[in-house]
Amino acid sequence: MPVSSAIRAQARRFLDPDDEIQFVFPAEVLNSAFPSVLFVVSRTAITILSTGARRRKAPEKMVSRNPRNVLLGPVDSHLVPSFTLYGIRYEIDEEYISVVHAADAGISADLAPPDPLPDL
Repeated sequence: MPVSSAIRAQARRFLDPDDEIQFVFPAEVLNSAFPSVLFVVSRTAITILSTGARRRKAPEKMVSRNPRNVLLGPVDSHLVPSFTLYGIRYEIDEEYISVVHAADAGISADLAPPDPLPDL
């Protein structure tokens, strides 16, 4: 289920005013005091927000801000879909695998060399 517009609006307050949200998805951090987080992939950064213990959907504080050129995948979909970012394993619902892939595809397209024959 897509993240609601209300949650996206709450997440926006943690971004720079001129930044634009591209993707938002929830994840769980195993063995953490505050396991629920939101990944906010914007034009300039990948921001991870903690949702706190009481309200698992509403972002409460910023955990980290990462460069936008960081790949989130690959997603390991063996038992529970998960990916590792800077040594931390994040579990996601199966429906968000395509969101992670889409976020990574945006990076890959930006990093690809220019088309040598653009007129063909």
